[in-house]
Amino acid sequence: MQDKRGACGTKGRGDVRRAGAAALGILLTAALAADSALAWPAARERNATTAVEPIAVFGSDDRTPLPPKYKDVREKIGLLFNTRRPTVCTAFCVAKDVIATASHCLHGTASDQDARLGDFIFARNFDAARDFTRIAGHDNGTAALNVIAGAAKLSVRPPIDAARDWALVRLSRPACSKGVLPLRSMPLEQVLTEAAAQRVFQIAYHRDYTPWKLSYSRPCDVAKSFETADWPQITQDFAEAQQLILHTCDTGGASSGSPILLDTEAGPEVIGINVGTYVQSKVLMRQGKVKERLKADTVANTGVASAAFASRLETFERSNIVSSKAEMRELQALLKQRALYAGRLDGTYGATVKAAIEAYEKAEGLQVTGLATSEILRRLASSTSTERPKDAPRGRLRRTKS
Repeated sequence: MQDKRGACGTKGRGDVRRAGAAALGILLTAALAADSALAWPAARERNATTAVEPIAVFGSDDRTPLPPKYKDVREKIGLLFNTRRPTVCTAFCVAKDVIATASHCLHGTASDQDARLGDFIFARNFDAARDFTRIAGHDNGTAALNVIAGAAKLSVRPPIDAARDWALVRLSRPACSKGVLPLRSMPLEQVLTEAAAQRVFQIAYHRDYTPWKLSYSRPCDVAKSFETADWPQITQDFAEAQQLILHTCDTGGASSGSPILLDTEAGPEVIGINVGTYVQSKVLMRQGKVKERLKADTVANTGVASAAFASRLETFERSNIVSSKAEMRELQALLKQRALYAGRLDGTYGATVKAAIEAYEKAEGLQVTGLATSEILRRLASSTSTERPKDAPRGRLRRTKS
């Protein structure tokens, strides 16, 4: 074996090769009970009934109960789970009625079936308050209109688009009135500097460590290169690698969507969202065929930097989302008149509608959000009613002979 990513094997055993270049393993937990595994891009080989294990602990497990210094943070973080799907993640407050989390917690990946977003519940301060709230629009089938994500269906093959694994979710009521965690955007080099000064840490829920109580991961390292993967290799495995935070905060199941935090004099600030674990997969090859799958090397935990989504929050907060399927059908029809949308007029917001809105916003020189807003609906309706082709027939009154 040449090295841990090597492409040559020892004599008589065949070649050891990287399988799919990389895997981003994400362990999710099922409705506060059973566990399930989601591996990027490796096939799901873990049995859902096996014992719960940490996603990635580097060296000794440095997770501890939440220190008194951060006791106020528990009011700003909660569990996000689905009543019909085996998914539990962490989410945190960024506005009175908006939370942030990982996109895969809501949408899964490209191979997963769509979830009903109206079935998700956010339980703020699950340790004590258990303040349960649903996504806005859950009661009339428009919950999808109140979620904005970097990607609804994440690519699980290199280049992996983990930098788009973020989501902002509008809640049905201002459940985050106890406070929010401010977002701070900073370039990767500055994140590295702050981590070297031991100011970067994580607070999350973990299935395997003090279950369903917030825990603290002590100041952890952030790096660009690791023993099993250097930066040139990482930039091949991931799209938009500069938007990633590769860290060694210890994590367990349900920590996806949790905040990566910077310790400041004003209190913790969010510099990223934890989304999973970066794994180098290896297989034993003989005559071009996979003969054996070897134990994968865990490189680092992976987060998406706040810089990837912070600018969307203000727009999302002030946007007036269309509130009914009837309005959504009208929006679809207007987009279809402009040849931007070719789908059904079913009042459903999905990837094709989002892409059509983005195309319209780009053509009009507007900020590209993909949001189905009342402003976009009015703008489309107004421009459509005033436009008429130059060769359009003009009506005239025919007088009836008397």
